[in-house]
Amino acid sequence: MNIFQRMFTRPTGSDAFLEQKRRKLSRIKPILKERVDYTQTPLHYNFLANELRQKYNIVDTSNVSANAYDPIALSMIEKHKDGLVLDCGAGKQATYYPNVVNFEIVAYDTTDVIGVGEELPFKDDSFDAVFSLNVLEHVKNPFACAAELARVMKPGASLYCVVPFLQPLHAYPHHYYNMSHQGLRNLFDATLNIQKQEVIASGLPIWTLSWFLQSWLNGLHGEVRQKFSEMKVNDLVGNPIDYLSKSFVTMLSAEKNFELASTTALIAEKPARSLS
Repeated sequence: MNIFQRMFTRPTGSDAFLEQKRRKLSRIKPILKERVDYTQTPLHYNFLANELRQKYNIVDTSNVSANAYDPIALSMIEKHKDGLVLDCGAGKQATYYPNVVNFEIVAYDTTDVIGVGEELPFKDDSFDAVFSLNVLEHVKNPFACAAELARVMKPGASLYCVVPFLQPLHAYPHHYYNMSHQGLRNLFDATLNIQKQEVIASGLPIWTLSWFLQSWLNGLHGEVRQKFSEMKVNDLVGNPIDYLSKSFVTMLSAEKNFELASTTALIAEKPARSLS
């Protein structure tokens, strides 16, 4: 933990924390869009009107999103300690930074502004840096959200964006889109200069492999679970068709199959035209 991080770590609810809130909200107010309705409390500005909730399928959730910043994010926070960094989909933060605007759909105590990523309530060219860390998969319209992130960045500002590619279903409260590195690039290629793409430590394939196997194991019971846990890698790398009748495949629940699905299918019908 660096000096900057220690300096601004405060217990939420304390007088020191509430004073930091007051100061930050006063810094945020001048960059809020004009003529957009919101409510204000001592903890946040709330732009999440019922119309937006319905439009973007925002529902209340008991799930808590809470992830610590990695060295890349921390270095950007420190670089712009005299500016403003937008964390779009910040979750609940253990450290409350005075220069990071925590934007969320959930009113955590560390949330500064409540709203949706597809319609950010900030003026153009407002932020020195923008984060979107494992968030775009939960956004109903990631193309609109990407455009909004670019819009609120100052000229020369930096974007740090991380998205899942091969991850099981995980809803906070919804999970819409995973994407490849090419898909991620496609979201920003027309508006930003892409400097680098990489697989960071928290996104290496071992996370995918471990997550899938642990979750699969947790979806089994009794003797089938025990036998599956004793299988070797070599037992699982054959032709998938040969495994379709195996108990460790057939005994997974429908919910677990959706969580770990290789593909999902949809059949739909267009409504008939009204005769009126």
